[in-house]
Amino acid sequence: MLQKTNGIVLRSIKYGDSSLITTIFTSVSGVQTYIVQGVRSAKQGKNRAGTFQPGMLLDLVVYRQPQKNMQRIREFQPAYIYTDLQENVVKNSIVLFSVELLLRLLPEHAPLEDLFDLTYSYFIALDQMRVQDVSNFPVYFIIHCSRLLGYDLTGNYNAETPHLNLQDGGFTAHPPAMAPYTQEEDARKLDMLMNTDELEQTHTIEMNGAMRIRLLEWYIAFLQSHTQHMGNIKSLPVLQAILH
Repeated sequence: MLQKTNGIVLRSIKYGDSSLITTIFTSVSGVQTYIVQGVRSAKQGKNRAGTFQPGMLLDLVVYRQPQKNMQRIREFQPAYIYTDLQENVVKNSIVLFSVELLLRLLPEHAPLEDLFDLTYSYFIALDQMRVQDVSNFPVYFIIHCSRLLGYDLTGNYNAETPHLNLQDGGFTAHPPAMAPYTQEEDARKLDMLMNTDELEQTHTIEMNGAMRIRLLEWYIAFLQSHTQHMGNIKSLPVLQAILH
């Protein structure tokens, strides 16, 4: 049957002479794999492979056959045209990190409407906001993405529970007995981002590049302790080089 859906491209690989196999996070059916035939053909100027770059937001009409692992796309077009994100090194690096995180964490074929809506709005905001205001986006995204997938921290930062403790999975009164260790100020800023619902407000939380990377590394370690699929995030060193 035919199905209309929005989609967020997570990954695309070449297939044959002119086709792609693409993994797309859809609003209706969660993560799906599609074959897109002829999309890389340059015949009559029809090479549209760029439409399937990671992070692209699409309007789709797809063939939905639940018994098949690979679906087909009947119609596709950009749902939103990026103006800055793809050319800006900082923003593009944040996209690649965020997409890799989704690839590691998302289950296949499971509708996750709230997480889809978060990611869709997140990429649009990343494109539209000034580059100097998006440095906290990766930490914000890993917090809220994890929370919607059920990997949430316990407690909050306060005078009685000022420590981030990986073993206890949240904020505790006692410092962690094992690495990774965090400073109390790191824990305080993480709590502030946990309690920030508006992307437009993330830039008001002052952090330097070293703190952002420490928090990302801590949160990745937290997720690694909860799911065997997390592994190492290959795009993290790029963020380490560009986040200030």
